[in-house]
Amino acid sequence: MTTYPVLANNGAMSQFVGAFEVTSKLTGQTYQCRFSHMWNGIATRHADTIDTKFFVDGQAHVVGLLHTAFVKFRERAKRDLTDRECSFVAAEYLRERLEEDDLRPLYDVSEEEVLRLVDQVGIKQ
Repeated sequence: MTTYPVLANNGAMSQFVGAFEVTSKLTGQTYQCRFSHMWNGIATRHADTIDTKFFVDGQAHVVGLLHTAFVKFRERAKRDLTDRECSFVAAEYLRERLEEDDLRPLYDVSEEEVLRLVDQVGIKQ
């Protein structure tokens, strides 16, 4: 069986994704983004998601990744996504939304979008 390297969960969770900037394609505004942490959305907001928290210009924003995408990934890849890999997927989604000047406190990301972003980020299956 071939095994692929994964992004291991080494270090503090808040350091999984480094701080990054996103410039809106619509307004030219630059957003300062920082990843904070992730948790199971089932427990806190009764959503079937893995929730990731980012600070955008100092304000908290949550990107909820639909849990069914994790199940589909496991079926395809025969392994689970690591927390670090999930944080990269969420950061990419946030980046795309901010480029479109779509700033809101909560984003719910569909199964299809999560799987598209897994491929886009280059996570090995």
